[in-house]
Amino acid sequence: MTRAEFAQGSATFLVVIVAGFLAESYLDRHLVNETDKKAASSASAETTSAETTSSAACVGKDGSWKNWPWSNVPILSPKCREER
Repeated sequence: MTRAEFAQGSATFLVVIVAGFLAESYLDRHLVNETDKKAASSASAETTSAETTSSAACVGKDGSWKNWPWSNVPILSPKCREER
């Protein structure tokens, strides 16, 4: 490996790391905004229908997720308990 190849590889590695940090800060801001929008809409929906009694993520009767504002959802979440 020559010095030129080493410098090119190091520069590529550095560019990828910097791009990762920039993407992380962008995604943090973007996902917080999406979470706020979803939380506001789900808060108004949950005040009208009280299907869940806990704050844990669960699956409702219609298959929608409750108490989980992000788009990635745990696969094995339990079904929501119904009020008795």
